[in-house]
Order: sequence, then C-alpha cells, then structure tokens
Amino acid sequence: MTEITKNTDQPDGQLPEAIEHFVLHWGEMGTRWGVNRSVAQVHAFLFVSTKAQTAEQISETLGLARSNVSNSLKELLTWQLIKRVHVLGDRRDHFEAEADLWEMLMKIAVGRKHREIDPTIEMMRQCAKEADEDTKVTPLAKERINEMLEFLVTMDKWYMDMATVPKSKMFAMMKMGKTIINFVGIGSSKK
Repeated sequence: MTEITKNTDQPDGQLPEAIEHFVLHWGEMGTRWGVNRSVAQVHAFLFVSTKAQTAEQISETLGLARSNVSNSLKELLTWQLIKRVHVLGDRRDHFEAEADLWEMLMKIAVGRKHREIDPTIEMMRQCAKEADEDTKVTPLAKERINEMLEFLVTMDKWYMDMATVPKSKMFAMMKMGKTIINFVGIGSSKK
C-alpha cells in the first residue's frame, strides 16, 4: 500500500486507509477517462476533505510536486469542479471541491460536450457535406456518415433536453428505471 503522509486533518499525519484507497482509485479511474492521474487524485482529495485546502497542503498530503498540484488545480478550476476560497487571516488561496454529485456530473458532462461532442458533430457535418459532393464516395459510405451525424445530433439534443430537467425530477425518472417506458406508452419493457 502506498503511504501518503502529512494530512493536516489527521493527527498521525496519514490519510485513513479508506480515503487513501478512494484517492488512488479515483486517480486510476481518471486515467481511464483520459484525465491526468494527479488531477483526478487532487479532485478526489478535495472532494472528501472536511475543509478547504491550500496547494501546499495538497502537495504534502498527496506527495505530489507543487508544480503538479498547481497544474491540477488550474485544470480543475477550468472544469469548475473546484473553487477558490479565502480563509480569514490567511493570504493563501484555498480550494474546495463541488460537493453536490449531480452538479459535479453535470459540469463534467458540459465540459466533455464542449471539448469532444460539439467538435465531432461539426466535423461530421463537414464530412457529410464533402461526401455528398464527392462522386467517388459510395452510397453506402454516404449513408453511414449521415446516419452517424443524425445519431450524434439526436443524442446531443437529448442531452440538452435532459440538462433542463430539474434534479428532483431526473432522480425520480432514474429510480423508475425501465418501467418509465411503459409509463410513457412507448412499448413493452420485456423485449
């Protein structure tokens, strides 16, 4: 097990084992999602911290280089997953994570949409236009490019619609699971 030392919240200078495992696992999951491991670990640490932390505290607690923590904080601020807070009597910046899981998920979804989905839809529109104008592109290829574009646009519209649904109503729909299909009358849920 990796030892992480000097947590200002812990009298013995060590993270509780469960928190250490959470931080390490969140870092691993981050790499699978295309996020730098340190960025994900800093986020996980701030998410479970009982108080706002300085960059120095984060660096010492997680055993990360100060420059690595600085870059991680900048990225997390850009994604709006953390915020800068000020502590009375301390001139240093302190940081805390978004604590509302739904808000965190929505911020990640918005960030990924802007960085990945929007440019892909625009590129697919361009590909469809070029394919339609090029006689060397087979009808099958044109059809599949247009199907992919239509699928992406439909998913994007669905996401935009769902983003406007209040959290309480979204949770109620999620709890209904597949029974919502019968409720709205669009077919049997036993297929």
